Amino acid sequence: MLSRAIAAILPDTGRMRTLMGILVLAALGCGIGVVQPLAQTAPKPAEQAAAAPAANGIPLPRPRPKMGLLPSWIATLWSEPKTFREAAGEDFKTSEVTSAPSVCRQRLEKFAVITPMPRLIGPGSCGGTDIVRMDAVMVAGKKVDIKPAPYLQCPMAEQLALWVRDDTTPLLAAIGGVMKSLETYDDFSCRGRNRKLFGKVSEHGKANAIDLRGFTLQDGRYIHLTDMKADKPLRDGARASACARFKTVLGPGSDGYHEEHIHIDYAERRNDYRLCQWDVREPPPPPKPPEKTPEKEKPAEVATVAPEPPKTAAAPPEPDDDDDTKVVMTMLSPIQGAVPLPKARPPARTVRRKPRDLFHLPFNLLR
Repeated sequence: MLSRAIAAILPDTGRMRTLMGILVLAALGCGIGVVQPLAQTAPKPAEQAAAAPAANGIPLPRPRPKMGLLPSWIATLWSEPKTFREAAGEDFKTSEVTSAPSVCRQRLEKFAVITPMPRLIGPGSCGGTDIVRMDAVMVAGKKVDIKPAPYLQCPMAEQLALWVRDDTTPLLAAIGGVMKSLETYDDFSCRGRNRKLFGKVSEHGKANAIDLRGFTLQDGRYIHLTDMKADKPLRDGARASACARFKTVLGPGSDGYHEEHIHIDYAERRNDYRLCQWDVREPPPPPKPPEKTPEKEKPAEVATVAPEPPKTAAAPPEPDDDDDTKVVMTMLSPIQGAVPLPKARPPARTVRRKPRDLFHLPFNLLR
């Protein structure tokens, strides 16, 4: 009886275990848990300050979740709203916030068409202050458009405008041209150096760098700064002036990332270290034509003399019909003197054949 009872309970026990496992998984997935009462503590001063705007009707952003051990570059991808203090960073000083233009902007407004921009904040260490959008540079009372208009920090924008006005204008005048517009390739972009995911933040992410392509002249000509067929003295002068004015200049031959444009920035380095890597290349020389091989001298023509026909022996005099002896000797004399007579034929040998056997068997088995 006991064994029958155990046998009846065992199937039910298996079903119960399956049911319990399903309930545990459901509790973990759906967030079922036991709520324990928390000890009431006094709010901190920071929490009181954060709760004050909420009392005035201003909604607060949701708290940012803790990223744990995730890399910082993943943390910058979080799209939830941030507080101004978190976004501005610890180095932000409210006392520096003012509506008055900076000294740099006051100088730049005299010879450039700019639009002041608000402070650019994040993500991460990207952004900056005193940023302007530069639309054009005034050269001899005429506008030189910057297309597309870059977003740059004011010191960098000022140096770019001076380079266009003071450095490139004489270079273009030497080839009989006047600049109409400057073509740009990239300016403010929050990314790593050379667009690498795990690299350091580029100067582009700080609005402190710009990539240039070339000049468009008033007469319709276009000069690409990395074109090997463009005027070489012009490109040499542009390279020399850019390396003297900016802190970093990268072009063809630098690192493989700047073969089609020129990167310039105003990054401050220790001991005012500057980096100038731009190879002003020339087109390769045309291939040499194949050398002509001298023709072999023809041998001098030798006068050919036709060979003389062989001399034929004089015909013997016709014999006299009356003298038979003379006729016979006359016929034999040329044969004996010119043509040798054949040798005498040897006597024929008598071949003795072996007598044939009386009985002939195949394969000569009896021999």
